[in-house]
Formats: sequence, structure tokens, C-alpha cells
Amino acid sequence: MIIRPYYVNILRKYRDIPLVKLLAGIRRCGKSTIMEMLAEDLRQCGIASDHIITIRYTSEELEENMTARDMYENIRNRIRDNARYYLLLDEVQEVPGWEKAVNSLLENGGTDIYVTGSNAKLMSGEISTYLTGRYVSIPVFPLSFAEYLDFKKADHRSEKELLTEYLRLGGFPVVALGNFDERTAYQIVEGIYHSVITNDITRRHNIKNYELFDRVVRYIVENVGKTFSANAIVKFLKNEGRSLSVESVYNYLEWLEKAFVIYRCQRYDLQGKAVLKTQEKFYLADASLKYCIMGFNPKSVAAMLENVVYFELLRRGYKVYIGKNETKEVDFVALRQDERIYVQVCRNLPENSEREIANLLAIRDHYPKYVVTLDEMASGNIDGVKIVHLADFLLSPFY
Repeated sequence: MIIRPYYVNILRKYRDIPLVKLLAGIRRCGKSTIMEMLAEDLRQCGIASDHIITIRYTSEELEENMTARDMYENIRNRIRDNARYYLLLDEVQEVPGWEKAVNSLLENGGTDIYVTGSNAKLMSGEISTYLTGRYVSIPVFPLSFAEYLDFKKADHRSEKELLTEYLRLGGFPVVALGNFDERTAYQIVEGIYHSVITNDITRRHNIKNYELFDRVVRYIVENVGKTFSANAIVKFLKNEGRSLSVESVYNYLEWLEKAFVIYRCQRYDLQGKAVLKTQEKFYLADASLKYCIMGFNPKSVAAMLENVVYFELLRRGYKVYIGKNETKEVDFVALRQDERIYVQVCRNLPENSEREIANLLAIRDHYPKYVVTLDEMASGNIDGVKIVHLADFLLSPFY
């Protein structure tokens, strides 16, 4: 088992604090393995194994028609003394009303609770009712490039070669652990994708016209990192001779978000310092989701660089927006408490350098500004704008 220290350290920080720790992310991004890491870390800290209760609630292992009360009673029956118990509950969204059981266990005291889930039902109104102010959300993403390198420590290829592979094959741990060719890797990711679509969306929301839903998903995937609206999708489908309401498109987008397939990036007005509700962009949980659906095209790498940078910023705890500065746009404005950075992303700098740098220089403040590129010849500082290679940006702790 390869440790992901980022998540282990976060969970240590919240240990024994009376909050439910919610780890949520797309299927197969590593949540169950993080639970195994947590259990091992607890044992190394002297916690007895019989005081670490690990339960998986996947459909294969779930008792038929299990209720929240069944869940509660099952766990209580395993608590045999007044010492502290650590509850590691995996894929809890499969149990209807799990929030009630977890809340009761939290109220009874004596437990430190960690749960995972693959659907944003974890963040539903039921949690607001039962766990208000008593939980902390910890998003889990596929591997960062730094983690990918850890997974490939036995590989003797160069960092450059591994970055190229990371950009092509993505960061799902199951792919990184193997030595798969491109076709096999995309088949594995396609299986993950169809599992999410079937279990977390189509079946859960009773979608009747799967072909139409699939066409909407493909449109979104084709337009990752571009601004589009529900109306634009409806118009596009109409031109194809298909009919779908704007409301249905909004539902599809919401369901894809709740299954952690896509992430919404809103626009931020730098002049008015306000989040705008129009011209949003969407990014995929992992670049490989695009390639397994659409096939890999070297020309698509440039568009997916934004995707990689966006999630790196999220991993580091930033709230990330598209920057609007009057008529100019900045790829990302990243905010974290009183910190702020601006980031432009481009594949090759010389052909875009004037526009990329000018858009950043037009922002009249002293926060750090970066142009992130794959151009190996580009580096340095231009009027305060730092030119950084993608690998350095992903691996350096300077921001």
C-alpha cells in the first residue's frame, strides 16, 4: 500500500475532535485505501485493533434492506467498553438515513467517526438536519502529480516522461499502480465512468432516455474548460434533431457534480470583488475521463492543462474562480484566507506570451502572478509575472 501523506496528515489534524470527518470524491479515487491508511496510522499510534471498527457498505457487502437503525445497532454491538472507538465507515451513502445513525453514535460520545462516500448525497439537506456544525468535509481527488511520482518510485523513467504519462493516463490510483498501455488504462477508466453513470446517476435519478443523457455528457466533456450554458446545450441538441428542456440540462449538470464527475468553476469579477452567476466553466475530476470517452488526441492536451492546474489549486485548499478583469480574462483566481494568486495556463509560451502576460499585468495589485506552461525553454520573471514549467508548479511548495 502506497501512503498518500496529504490525506493522512489532514486526518491526524482532526483526530479525536468531536466532528464527523466526511471524505467524498469520485469512485475509485482512493477513499477506501485512505481508510486503510488511517487504520494503520491509528495502530502505529497505539490504538488497539479491536477499537478500530472498519465497515464497508458497498452493494456487494451490504445486508439486504439495511436501515439506519440496523447500521446503528450493528456498530453499537461492537463497542464493548468505555474506551474510545474509531469508526471507519466506507461508502455510507448506500444506507438510507445513515446520517441518523452517525449522529446518534456521535451524540453518545466515545467515538471518533470517519466516513467516505462517492455521491454528494453526503452533503444533502439531511446532513444539515442531523449533523449541523458537527462535520468537516475533506474532498478526495485522484492523484496529484507529486503522488503519481510516489506511485512510480520503482520506475526509472525521467520526471518529464512521467509527466507526459500523467497528462495522458490521469491520476486514478488503480491505473497508476499498474503498468498499463494506453488502451488498457482507458478501458479501466471507462469502467469507472460507467459505474458512476449507472450507480450514481442513471439508476438513482431514474433516467429513461440514456442515449440523450449520454449525448449531453459528451457535449460537456468536449467543452471542458470552455464557457457554455444550458441554453447552448439545448440549442446544440436541437440542431441535431433532439429535444431537451433547459431544466433537464440543469438537472444533468447537478447530478454529474454530485457524483464528482465534473466540478463547477464560477467567474469572479476582480473589479467588483463578487462571484458572478454566468459564464461558468466545468472541469473533469480526471483528464482520463475525457480520453476514455472521446479518445486521446495530442491536440487536446493544451485544453486539459487547465484541468490539471485547477485541481492542483483545489488540493492546496484554494477556492478557485475564473478571473474577469473588465474585458480581459484570467484563467484562475485562487483565494485562500487572505492569500490570492493569479494563474494563466498555456501549452507553449512564445505564441501566447503577449496576451497571457498582458492579462496578468493589467491586474493592479501585488499578489503573485504565474504563467504555467509546458514550454521547457520558458522560465524567469517578466515584470513581476513568474513563468513556471507545469512540473515545477505541480511539485513546488512556493504557493
